[in-house]
Amino acid sequence: MSTRLPRPWWIYRGTGLPLRDIELTEVLPKAPPWRTFTGTSASADGASGTAAPVEPPAPPQDEAELRRRLGAAREGTVPDPTEVDLVNAALILRRPLLVTGRPGTGKSSLAYRISRELRLGRVLRWPITSRTTLGSGLYRYDAVGRIHAAATTDARTTAPEDRTPGDTAAASDIGAFLELGPLGTALLPHALPRVLLVDEFDKADMDLPNDLLDAFEAGEFTIPELARLRGHQRVVEVRSDDPDRTVRIRDGRIRCREFPLVVITSNDEREFPPAFLRRCLHLHFKEPERDRLADIVAAHLGSQDDDPRVAELIRLFAERSAQENGLATDQLLNSIWLATSGAYSRGADWEALLRAVWHRLDGVRET
Repeated sequence: MSTRLPRPWWIYRGTGLPLRDIELTEVLPKAPPWRTFTGTSASADGASGTAAPVEPPAPPQDEAELRRRLGAAREGTVPDPTEVDLVNAALILRRPLLVTGRPGTGKSSLAYRISRELRLGRVLRWPITSRTTLGSGLYRYDAVGRIHAAATTDARTTAPEDRTPGDTAAASDIGAFLELGPLGTALLPHALPRVLLVDEFDKADMDLPNDLLDAFEAGEFTIPELARLRGHQRVVEVRSDDPDRTVRIRDGRIRCREFPLVVITSNDEREFPPAFLRRCLHLHFKEPERDRLADIVAAHLGSQDDDPRVAELIRLFAERSAQENGLATDQLLNSIWLATSGAYSRGADWEALLRAVWHRLDGVRET
């Protein structure tokens, strides 16, 4: 493998800087035959510049959120070759990327870095808990709300001749009570892959990894509540996970065109079934070294090269993190902000305050 950086085959380069003077569609290779999907959009306003109708481009990511999560995009960031290799492999092979590592090493931020650099728009985030099911990621149907709306209409208009078309439509329109989840939205037929962040996957119920296999392999799913209507209402408009966006679904079926770039994060607190691991590429985040920590600080707080307090805190943090089985990078940012922002006057209590900010993350009490 070439040791020259950037490698010639890289599309994503890990610099954090958005692509310039080039479109991803121009450089993204076609999918392998076994990962090629043929979904088309049923939306009347779908983009039609491609061979088949697709959904409009993803909405832009909120810049304020990007700065909060990543800091400012800046020249000179040195990428981790292993990270960039695997992101590009996942992009080319259309396979999910399982990112493991200790809490606080920046696993979730990777999805936002990819989206910003490749200009893929808003990241679809699916936070996982012990109660998360595959269905909640695909779509949500408010059956109770629909029944209540119908009952309210009946109560207002007791006689059929008193009902208006608007009353009948509001009560019967199933699309008003159905919303796609992050996974369901990611599987819509887009010309470019959506970025889907499946966050803290190790919190999931033990069945969820296996439940995801079919959706990841097929690249499609069916909404039974809509499929049952196809005899008399083939196309239904529903809300997507993107704010203020709706999509039209034909025959209750959603099939992707470009498989989403899926980033699945795990804190290494559990093992996953072999069948699930076989369908993912695996990237392990190591503890960030001093140079990487300095890059993170500079992105969030600006260049601090001329401030000896910052260099000393980075050194101490790296040493403390190694002693305490790992600390989170936001703990470093908190300490540097306290030391340099002027909000805190450093005094005799500084060492005790620093120990409190750099507290252990493994639940072990300090003595």
